[in-house]
Amino acid sequence: MKVVVKTDITAYPLLSRGKVRDIYDVDEKTLLIVTTDRMSAFDVIMNEPIPYKGVILNKITLFWMEKFRDIIPNHLLESDVNRFPTALDPWKDELEGRAVLARKARPLPVECIVRGYITGSGWKDYQATGQVCGYALPKGLRESDKLEPALFTPSTKAELGQHDENISVDEAARLLGDDTARLAEKTSLAIYEAGRAFAAGRGIIVADTKFEFG
Repeated sequence: MKVVVKTDITAYPLLSRGKVRDIYDVDEKTLLIVTTDRMSAFDVIMNEPIPYKGVILNKITLFWMEKFRDIIPNHLLESDVNRFPTALDPWKDELEGRAVLARKARPLPVECIVRGYITGSGWKDYQATGQVCGYALPKGLRESDKLEPALFTPSTKAELGQHDENISVDEAARLLGDDTARLAEKTSLAIYEAGRAFAAGRGIIVADTKFEFG
């Protein structure tokens, strides 16, 4: 298993290189997604990688995808490099533990964020307006107070290097259509509440999270 900062897999065309993941076009229905050891914070990619961070991140992703498969189907097709196409055999050491074959989908143009605690940009919005993404919240909340129920607070999906912008649920419905927006909200809240409860039983607080659907 190798430390991987950047991949150069010539068997398939490179579709995109994000902050952490490299994505290749395997065929008309399939993507190869490689989670590298690149480290990013606040949309900035650091010069130094964290060895095997991508492997851990990939394992976390696989865990949650499997756990919530009953709530909504996911895009994962295969995570065992021994069952990848033979064209990828020369890169097995790079791909082991950090790559998946995934079903292609058209991403929704909205980030589906759920906030279970008042922190980050939500806290700044609350301090300024008493609201978070159009939700009027009680007065007197302190930073990092728990929100009951959790809030669905969508944002725009910005290009690499740009920052997402918080939007209201009504604006998300305008972008997605009413039915898709309602399904995205319902699914996001269901996954978050189940995940928050699971983590809390193990001493972990999931303050907020982001989902992407296609």
